[in-house]
Amino acid sequence: MVLLALALCTLTSAVNLQAPLYAAYAQAGEFGATGSTLAFASYVLGVFPVLLCFGGLSDTMGRRKVLMLALGCSILATALMLWRPYWTSLALARWLLGVGAALGTATAPAYMAELSLAGDEPRAVAWVTASTSLGFGLGAAMTSLSLEWHWSLQPVSFWVQLAASLAALFALASLPETVPRWSGLHPVRWPSFPPGAVTYGAAICLSWAAVGWVIALLPFAMQSLAWSSASGWVVFGVCSCGVLFQPWARNLHPSTAAHGGLLFLPLAFFTLVYGVAQSSMGAVMVGALMISGVSYGFVYLGGLSCVLALGGQHATRASAGFFVCAYVGFSVPVVLNGLLFDVLGRNQAMVGFGVLICLGVVIVHRQMRAIGRSALSGLA
Repeated sequence: MVLLALALCTLTSAVNLQAPLYAAYAQAGEFGATGSTLAFASYVLGVFPVLLCFGGLSDTMGRRKVLMLALGCSILATALMLWRPYWTSLALARWLLGVGAALGTATAPAYMAELSLAGDEPRAVAWVTASTSLGFGLGAAMTSLSLEWHWSLQPVSFWVQLAASLAALFALASLPETVPRWSGLHPVRWPSFPPGAVTYGAAICLSWAAVGWVIALLPFAMQSLAWSSASGWVVFGVCSCGVLFQPWARNLHPSTAAHGGLLFLPLAFFTLVYGVAQSSMGAVMVGALMISGVSYGFVYLGGLSCVLALGGQHATRASAGFFVCAYVGFSVPVVLNGLLFDVLGRNQAMVGFGVLICLGVVIVHRQMRAIGRSALSGLA
């Protein structure tokens, strides 16, 4: 389980490795915030086909092989940015990272549970959410650290990531396979949305929309405040510090964790908006930490646990459905807000995005209250 967790952390650390350089890549290609968000969203063009058509691929091909394929995509993406550090390369690299992340996140919960000696699903989910949450922010932090040492479009962190990914690939090769190869199932398997799962999908959609905004658009806001070098640390905060909240979330019923975390999302986002509007780096970091706690601490852990329980024997397909919802939020609202960012300006776009989050939270809150715990009575 430890080797798998390290491999997942390495896989997801590549996803936001280039985040502190988004504004630099966009400016080098004479693109504004819209261009940057489009490159950012090409990640989702890799995610969606995999989750929609191949979310259950590991049920057929085998867990280990699918995860090794995911790491292979990550390695190619990092190598591409080392070879050609341009905006067009970023779009292609993000697509490859999307394919890899989708394969990894859809497969990892089931594989982790199968590797657990006791088949302990809640513990497996905790390992997966902790390792991926840490990874999503770790790459950006490494790049920020590298840029503070020596500014470059090909920072040292890219080489570190490449070496770590190759090591993780060899580590994965040593793990046992838990699913027979070509087990007789059709390779194209649609994601599953069991009754009640869409509500938890909507919760992760909203919370990851806030995370996506911070990753894709906050660097532009910070650049105007001369804080560009700190953007990687904010991305690390918004992605990885949610791990600190996961022990608390595990002590709650999963539906309570997801529901309670979601209710704090508007406060978290507007704290960050206040920090940008008032040029307060402290408020920006506090807002980022709050968003991380909501998104990767409570909603991610609680929501994924609920969806896997609702999915039953179709856990990998239910997991794929959950991440479809997550990545819809991670991309579509962020791209639209990128357009508003260029047209209306920074503050108006931020406030408008926050208002939409508030409306979404009200709607999902009412749905969660209607569901209650009846369908999840077996979860601790």
